[in-house]
Amino acid sequence: MPNFNYKAIGANGKTVQGSVTADRKELASRQLRAQGLTLLDLQPGKAVAVAAGGGKAAGKDQVLSLTRELTVLLRAGLPIDRALKVMIDMAAEPKLAALLDELLTGVKGGKGLSQSLQPHQKVFGNFYINMVRSGEASGHLAQVLGRLLEYLERSKEVRSSVISALIYPSILLTVAVLSIAVILGFVVPQFEALFADMGDSLPVLTRMVIAAGDAIADWGWLMLLIIAGIGWFLKNWLATPEGQAKRDSWLLKLPILGDVVFKYEIAKFARTVGTLVGNGVSLLQAITIGTGTVDNTVIRDALSVLEPAVKRGQRMSHALDEASFVSPLVIQMVRVGEESGSIDQMLIELAEVYDGEVEAGVKRALAMLEPALILFMGGAIAVIIIAILSGILSVNDMAF
Repeated sequence: MPNFNYKAIGANGKTVQGSVTADRKELASRQLRAQGLTLLDLQPGKAVAVAAGGGKAAGKDQVLSLTRELTVLLRAGLPIDRALKVMIDMAAEPKLAALLDELLTGVKGGKGLSQSLQPHQKVFGNFYINMVRSGEASGHLAQVLGRLLEYLERSKEVRSSVISALIYPSILLTVAVLSIAVILGFVVPQFEALFADMGDSLPVLTRMVIAAGDAIADWGWLMLLIIAGIGWFLKNWLATPEGQAKRDSWLLKLPILGDVVFKYEIAKFARTVGTLVGNGVSLLQAITIGTGTVDNTVIRDALSVLEPAVKRGQRMSHALDEASFVSPLVIQMVRVGEESGSIDQMLIELAEVYDGEVEAGVKRALAMLEPALILFMGGAIAVIIIAILSGILSVNDMAF
């Protein structure tokens, strides 16, 4: 459907800009005038990137902010259309304002908020839309948005804690590699003149270090090109189903980190399914959406047995018992939830347990990784220094 960019004056006298979707320019103009806008300009435009899910204005942080503001306004007693209008006036990003304007247009046209969100499924995701739909069906949209906000905030906390924990080791590894490369490529070659007449009488370690330094000094640019080429190849290969499967299988087999990856993915699945079921979404639909949130293909394939099993009337715990890569704790907590009739609460509890273990596992892995990186850097530099000193001592021995 065509998209039209407009500039208009609102009922409050402020100038507003945005976009609206309509079959024809006349219909777009009619929609905007029905909102109480006085048009200044209306021109055909490209589809707004955020509507297609590709705009930077509606990333995870923006969706979280949008949800928080909408929750506050609805709890304050504002109707949904008025709340969206207020949010449009507050929006700092033009693309976000355009998105909110499209939602407002849909709501004023008689659609529910979940229906208005549907064209933006790539931005919000099935989980978000189904939560909103359950809130509309129950008549408690503000409360459901509050639970959705808690879910988004908790997910962000876990994701941020993992990313923050990885920053220091990444910097340390980069510094270590660069330091060793600089020493080999620029410092070691300075001693070549001293060792020029030594030939094979130089210690083996010294000759190896000098050869490595010469290789970096002479062919460093080629090495960088080769590394970049390998990186490009791996990036494209990992984008293929085969590459993703190999990577995900390898990640799960890593000591310590494999367990962290497993618990992180299961926690996402459990929180998604538990939150949806607790807000009135059917278990089958919740499982389908929850499985789609899992990034690791091996775990996603293992969880894919749940949907057909539940369709056949089989218990979720029984299906999990037959799945690979699923721990006994997951099966037992799901079984307890089924027997007590509180599957949603048990799944959220499982997510909380695993979130705590993910954070502890990341800290434990980093507690081992950081000293290992320091030892690697120190050891490599020590080997270079020993090699140079051995060569110097050999020169002195020959001199005397």
